[in-house]
Amino acid sequence: MINREKETLWIIDKEINPFVDKWEEEGQFPAHKVFKTLGQAGFLGVDKPTEKNREVPSVTEYSVYMLQTSLCQLEHYLLEYGGMGLDFSYSIAVAEELGSIRCGGIPMAIGVQAGMATPALTRFGSDELKKQFLTPTISGDLVACLGISEPGAGSDVASIKTTAVRKGDEYVINGGKMWTTSGCQADWMCLLANTSEGHPHRNKSLICLPMNLPGIHITKKIDKLGMRSSDTAQIFFEDVRVPSKNLIGEEGMGFTYQMLQFQEERLWGVATVLTPLETIIQETIDYTRQRKVFGQSVLQNQAVHFRLAELATEVELLRSLLYRTIALYVEGNDVTKFASMAKLKAGRLAREVTDSCLQFWGGMGFTSEVLVSRFYRDLRLVSIGGGTDETMLSIICKHMETLPRK
Repeated sequence: MINREKETLWIIDKEINPFVDKWEEEGQFPAHKVFKTLGQAGFLGVDKPTEKNREVPSVTEYSVYMLQTSLCQLEHYLLEYGGMGLDFSYSIAVAEELGSIRCGGIPMAIGVQAGMATPALTRFGSDELKKQFLTPTISGDLVACLGISEPGAGSDVASIKTTAVRKGDEYVINGGKMWTTSGCQADWMCLLANTSEGHPHRNKSLICLPMNLPGIHITKKIDKLGMRSSDTAQIFFEDVRVPSKNLIGEEGMGFTYQMLQFQEERLWGVATVLTPLETIIQETIDYTRQRKVFGQSVLQNQAVHFRLAELATEVELLRSLLYRTIALYVEGNDVTKFASMAKLKAGRLAREVTDSCLQFWGGMGFTSEVLVSRFYRDLRLVSIGGGTDETMLSIICKHMETLPRK
């Protein structure tokens, strides 16, 4: 994927990183503009299906295909057929490259657009829904958001209270969502709501919800500790009417669909962490090599260079776990345990690396002028969003059959 990696880095270097500081100050990046650029280059639909039944290159053929295909030909292919039809490992490769963006908020928002709001729609949505919502999301013409979390239901998805009551050929939606990434700019939401009474794992459905409908109220943009360039909204629904044909798949299967989406979301999150952690370690090496304390560089202290070596080793171990999990996933295996392990490790390692490296920067690390302080704030979310560390531990224990039964 040499050509694609170069193009990704070119887009990041020219279209994103020069403006990150400005977007961080403003508390929002221009999602439509950025996503359109990424969509035109094909990065929002790497593992999404083509619109027509045209044969696409296999995974093993892809590298050769890329070397033999001009960028102009590739763009025509993407524009005509939507997604690229490749496996999820290529989406992970893109996620790693997006880690070169010098903040955490933008890669997170891209992850929502490319791999969190759309997997269920891709797998279970009708052709009509895919044409209306998936295709323009892949191209970057529409901004998507994911409506799962609520004030009283974050990691505990089964406890959501938002309802979608069937009335004729419509659903009437009431309730609210919290922590909605890109919620202030989104054109549509992949909404999880209770569509019936009964068991909380079998009474929920996913619905494609246009965000311009009457009764949708974006009450505020949440002021966050980190991820500042990504807008995060609190949203309320008051008798919002949406056509019943906007249901994704089967009614009552929403919880199951969302659990499937979570695995890709968590793996994407792990992938986007790797490059920032490497960058922080390298920038810390560069800084401590030239910073003098008591007549010698900080890096000369064994406690410093040994610690950086330990952290670099941990990052490589996390990468190996991620790659093993992805290999199993593309072969069709259930990777819930390994994905949860990778998500847990990524969150904890992000805290460990940023905290240790910030310490070596001394007073400079406590300013907003250096990257390590930004990632210290941004990557703290990895242990919370998409399932807390404690939730990951419970899932792992369940698969190990060590979780106490209720």
